[in-house]
Formats: sequence, C-alpha cells, structure tokens
Amino acid sequence: MLIELGHFALVLAFGIAIVQMIVPMIGAHRGNASWMALAEPAATVQFLLVAFSFAVVTWAFVTSDFSLQLVFANSHTDKPMIYKISGVWGNHEGSMLLWMLILTLFGACAAWFGDGLPVRLKARVLAVQASIAVAFFAFILFTSNPFLRLEVPPLNGRDLNPLLQDPGLAFHPPFLYLGYVGLSMSFSFAVAALIEGKVDAAWGRWVRPWTLAAWMFLTIGIALGSWWAYYELGWGGFWFWDPVENASFMPWLIAAALLHSAIVVEKREALKSWTILLAILAFGFSLLGAFIVRSGVLTSVHAFANDPERGMLILIILAIFLGGALTLFAARAGAMEAKGVFSTFSRESALVLNNILLAVSAFVVFLGTIWPLVAELLFERTLSVGPAFFEWAFTPFMVLLAIALPIGSVIAWKRGSIARIKSLLLSLLGLAIASGLLAYAVQTGRSSLGPIGVGLAVWVVGGALLDLWLRSGRGSVAERIGRLGRLPRGDWGKALGHIGFGVMIFGVAAMMAWEQEDIRIADIGDRWAVGQFEFALDDVRQVQGPNYVTTMADMTVWRGDRQIALLNPEKRFYPVANMPTTEAAIRNGILRDLYVVIGDPQDAGGWAVRVYLKPFANWIWGGAILMAFGGCFSLSDRRLRVGAVAVKPPRSSDAVPAE
Repeated sequence: MLIELGHFALVLAFGIAIVQMIVPMIGAHRGNASWMALAEPAATVQFLLVAFSFAVVTWAFVTSDFSLQLVFANSHTDKPMIYKISGVWGNHEGSMLLWMLILTLFGACAAWFGDGLPVRLKARVLAVQASIAVAFFAFILFTSNPFLRLEVPPLNGRDLNPLLQDPGLAFHPPFLYLGYVGLSMSFSFAVAALIEGKVDAAWGRWVRPWTLAAWMFLTIGIALGSWWAYYELGWGGFWFWDPVENASFMPWLIAAALLHSAIVVEKREALKSWTILLAILAFGFSLLGAFIVRSGVLTSVHAFANDPERGMLILIILAIFLGGALTLFAARAGAMEAKGVFSTFSRESALVLNNILLAVSAFVVFLGTIWPLVAELLFERTLSVGPAFFEWAFTPFMVLLAIALPIGSVIAWKRGSIARIKSLLLSLLGLAIASGLLAYAVQTGRSSLGPIGVGLAVWVVGGALLDLWLRSGRGSVAERIGRLGRLPRGDWGKALGHIGFGVMIFGVAAMMAWEQEDIRIADIGDRWAVGQFEFALDDVRQVQGPNYVTTMADMTVWRGDRQIALLNPEKRFYPVANMPTTEAAIRNGILRDLYVVIGDPQDAGGWAVRVYLKPFANWIWGGAILMAFGGCFSLSDRRLRVGAVAVKPPRSSDAVPAE
C-alpha cells in the first residue's frame, strides 16, 4: 500500500506542476495577483509530494522490499546499510527520482526565499521551473517508473554494482545533482527575464546566489568523483577525460563563467546578452550530461544506464528547452542593451577575457567528448579521443586564465590604471618566476610541467592575497590586518576560491610531473626500492567480507631502517554481481601518497604489483575543497542572501497593473 501511495504522490505532483506551469504565467501576463500567488504553494506542495515518494523508495531499499522491481535489481540483504540507501540513486530510475527531488527543492526554495523578487518575475521563474519539472515528471512516470511491482517477490536481490559500493560514490551523485539541477534556477531566471524583456543590475544580483550554490555543489560532486576514481579504480589517476567526467566538467566551466559575467551585469549593467546566453547554456550542458550518462552512446566506466531510447527522450527534452530558450533569446535581443561602458584596461575587460577563456575551454571539452559520436554517425568511422588531445587543447586556456586572474582581480572598474599596482604585480611576478626556477633546479632536469605549475600557483595564490591586502585600505600594517577581518564575506569567498584554484594547479602539475611508478611481478618475501622508499610483499591471503571475498596483500613500507606503514591492497570479488573490483591501498600524506595495487597471480608464480609515489596528490582535492568553501563563504554574505532591495507591494492587493 505504501508503494502505491508513493506512486500516487508522484502522479499528483505531476498534475500540480502542470498547473504551476500555466496559471502563474498567465497571471503574470494579465496582472492577476491571485493567479501569480498560486506559484508559491504549488512549488511547496510539489516538493513535499516528491519528497514523500523518494522517502517511500528509500524505505523499500532499507527494508529490502523485493516486491519493488527497483529494489530487486539494485539491492541485496547482505549489503551494508549505507549502500542500501545509496542504492536508491545508484540506478537510472532512482537517480531520476533524486533529480526530481532536487529540482522541486530548488523551486520550493525560490518560493520560500524569494520575497525580494518582483511579483511578476517570481511568478514567471516558478512557472518556468515547473515546466522543466513537467517534462521530467512525464519522463519518469512514462519511461522510468521507480514504483513497478513484481508479481512474485523473490527472496533476494541482484545487488548494487560493486563499483558503486563505496562511500565516495554514496555522496558523489547527490552533490553532483545539486549542481546539475541547481543550474535550472539560473535557466529559469534567464527565461523569465527574456519573457519580461528586462535584464538589469537587480536581475544580476538575484541570479548570482542560485548560480553560486549550483557551482559550489558541482565542485564538491566533481571532486568526490575524482577522489573515488583515484583510490577505487586502481588506475592511480585523478582525471581521465572520460565522457561522464567531461559531462560534469562542461557545466562547471560555463557556471564559473556565468558567475563572473553576472557580476558585470550587477555592477555595470553590461554583458546582459552574454550572461543570459551563459545561463541557458549552463543548464543545456547539464541536460547533455544526463543524456551522456543514460543513453549509452558514449562508453564510460561511470555510466549506470545503457538505454538509447530513453537517452533520446532526454535529448528531445534538451532540444525543446534549449531550442525554445535560444529562440526567445534571439527575439528579445534588442531589449538587452548594455548601459555600462568601460575601457580596454578595466575589471570589466578582465572578466570578459575570463568568460572567453572559460567558454572556449568548455567548447574544447565538448568537441573532444562528442566527436567520436559525430564521426560514427556522419563518417561511419570509429574514433577515440584520448587524454592527449584534451591535455594539449585544454591546458593552454587554463594557463592563460591563471595568468590573467590576479591582474583582473586588482584592477579598477570602468577605467583601470596599471601605475597604482605595477610595483606590487612585478614583485609578485618575480616571486612566481623565482619559485618556478627553484622547482626546476630541485627536480634535476625533468619535465618543465612541474616548474610551470609551481610558478602559476604562486602567481594565482599571491594575486588572491594581494587583492585582499589592497582591499584593506591604507594605514599601518596592524590597522590593515584589523580591517581584513571586517571585509565582506564575499571578498573572502572570492579570495578562497582563487587560492583553491592555485592550489589545485600546483597539485595537478606536481603529480603529473614528479610521479614515480614501479610495475613488477613480486614473490612473497621480495623487497624492492622505489624512490626513497622500500616496499616488501609479506603475504597474500583470502578474507571474507560482508558481501564479497577479497584477496588481500600485506605490504610493509620502509624508509631507511624504519618501517613507516603497513598497506593492504585488495582485489575483491562480489559473488552476487559476479564482478571484481580493485581496492588500492594508499598512505596519504601532505607531501606525497604511497599508492599500492595488488593484481592477479601469475602462472609462473608471484603476484602483479604496482607501486606509485604520487607527490602532492591531496593538494588537488584540497584545492577543490577551498574553492567550494569559498563559494559557501560568498553565499553566506548578507549582500547575496538579501539580494536586491525588496520592491514595494502593489497598491491593490487584488491586482497588479497589466503589462
């Protein structure tokens, strides 16, 4: 009975979404206050109904109710509780239900916290958000129903994909979806503004918090996915330019450009058309990511659905919303005339350059990701685009972005002057070059990637600190330090975000340039050196896990005469899923990771063993955490939470003047 109630709640939410899509939009056009007011309770009820449906499915997983087809296909009684819960979204149908939960949550938040929005704009935003919900309600109810029953419930389930039975993957999808779906709010604001024919500084202020929240969650989600791939897959890397990885990276790049572009709209009322376009494209790339993950048209270790028919339906949804929004954008182009003017050397120009670099880099990733599919469809050729293409085509734009970032942060709005900051920037440049040269000297003639990364990191981090110092005003050092603590949180958030970017640049460059690798066949009792360390294979044994059998190695690590670690790499086998997984053993450190993988036994005796020394690996995820924390800090700034000054209510409570 509970399952049927969950299904009914989802159907009822679908009906409410249809009403919310139509009535407030007509009310905004006619100036009918009561019709517009319907949007707020509709958004709230819609969210509560979907939350109930999601809770019902979660309860079915927790209690192992195998009468539900979804539970049977993705769970097992022996599975640990955390993976029973994460099994809810570890499949196509459940993940779409999570998508709907987050989509309706953002709509409800706009209703709850949008008191400062003009009445018409708020009604239109909620109506557009409801239209997105209508499309996905139809998709999930007619093609991906999570409430299908089995006539004869089996005694046990088929289990969850073993690769997904990991803490990193338990939290990675929800954060990623909060980012993906969060960008729907930016899209809704953009389309609502186009319908009104009005984009101004207040609109830039209103759209920024939603974009910032989505970008922050997307940053956390991508970092968790990268971290999972690093330790779970046993490849020893943090990024592989996999199609699904790229699917999350493209909207992240566009959202970063949108954040910076919205600042220009807010401060100078310029770049209006470009900002609207970025808001449309950001959500468009999110929908493209949903298509890539679910269609199976591109091979990926991260994909959990392989259904071209349902993938094509998502592609149709993408075409309808993206095509409709771009058509409206073309029709309203004349209403988005820029008011602010600025010189070539100004913060506005720096933000334009920032946008160009981020947008072009996203296009490069898009081209490399989608080209194998295009080649197969148009030229009947099977092609693969590997990491080499992305590294050579993408990296130069990130280098240019890192070079421009500190300069753009410290120059003035409208008309900048280099004279005031010339000496400080030259000092910072000298420090960055010196740091790179020192790294080159210490590394004893290896790749130039490491020194370049060190120099860029010092330049970016130093630029963020310089920006904070300049914002502290004039006076003695003690006075300026005192004023630093009183700076708005948005300034600190911006600095933390840029510092995180610099730290991540250093971590990526250091790990790629200075990594050491050793692959060998080792017998039990063997001891060998890798860099400054010695590794010994002491034993290999079979261990029974809760729902798997594992081959576990005992390996000791020595530095000189001192034992510093005991590592236990594993190769697990999940009998229910009939699938093996690799569990790398990692000794994490600030300066380096010791990374060990045990392979298969060899016919001639011994075991395949891979050992890596990965310098500064954790700085990559530390940088991502700093960026996300910077976004959170900025979001807590009262200027963003309050938004624009609340508009005065209409004189009559019964009606709003018609347009």
